[in-house]
Amino acid sequence: MTDRGVLLTLAAAVLAALAAACLVGSTPLGLDRVLTALVGGASAGDRVVVWEIRLPRAVAALVVGAALGTSGAALQGLLRNPLAEPGVLGVSATSALGATSVIYYGLANTQALALPVAAIAGALAATALLTAAAVRVGSVVTLILVGVGLSSFAGALMALLMNLAPHPFSLSDMLNWMLGTVANRSFDDLVPPAPFLVAGLAILFAGRRGLSALTLGEEGAAGVGVDLPRTRRWVVVGAGLATGAAVAIAGAIGFVGIVAPHLVRPLVNHDPARTLAPSALLAGLLLVLADIGVRAAPTDTELKLGVVAALLGAPVFVWIAARRRTGSG
Repeated sequence: MTDRGVLLTLAAAVLAALAAACLVGSTPLGLDRVLTALVGGASAGDRVVVWEIRLPRAVAALVVGAALGTSGAALQGLLRNPLAEPGVLGVSATSALGATSVIYYGLANTQALALPVAAIAGALAATALLTAAAVRVGSVVTLILVGVGLSSFAGALMALLMNLAPHPFSLSDMLNWMLGTVANRSFDDLVPPAPFLVAGLAILFAGRRGLSALTLGEEGAAGVGVDLPRTRRWVVVGAGLATGAAVAIAGAIGFVGIVAPHLVRPLVNHDPARTLAPSALLAGLLLVLADIGVRAAPTDTELKLGVVAALLGAPVFVWIAARRRTGSG
């Protein structure tokens, strides 16, 4: 299948998943009622269900998945490691720390923009630190170690905040947000992170040719004129912005940034540059489908999207790691 065929197939699947997301829920709606609501001709109740509840939630899952999938594909190309993803460099953890801090101090309940701004600020802080590290160090391994240390430190601070939570309600809010969800998201919730998301994705796609050259190795890429420090710096910045925006929308959601690029890579001849766009579509599709499963599951309490993503993605992660360990991946 050609690249265009892969993209068209995934785009069609995404549209079908968005349509399915508008059908599924506690209030049964047929396809005719959903279509009528989309064009504004249905009852007020149907329009509210479709336009203010189901469609924004599905679009939020799609956008978050696209950001994480693109970031994961770019980082895997940069580090030449199929286990790399946004959380490896500590950007997700630092972004989560920013949002958790806002919840801890009660600002999320008084200022609508406090949580997304704090999450993006955390991601930008991590991005700035990692960019400085990328300029100073010439080793990808060292950059990963910096990210691991940053992630561990941010995780420790989040654990401290939860340990010092002033009351059970604050602790519950922090835990629920850390599990990751797109429930109760509206189109207005997507507006504040949108500029950062668009900027991050634009940077990643602009630098995709350098990722292809890196398949030749660092010396080979330098030999064909690739500025390695610049490529590394911009990939880190782009992934940081996109990941921070995703965390601002849905909280902490893992593994999709690893799984989607791994599934797409064989379809594009293992070219990192050609992996970005299909990884964005597939990761978005996976999260939309996972959220449909969350809403359709017969549970008393709705499962969190991050939990479902981990349950589905962790076994795939172990499988990828095992194949890499045996030298077959």
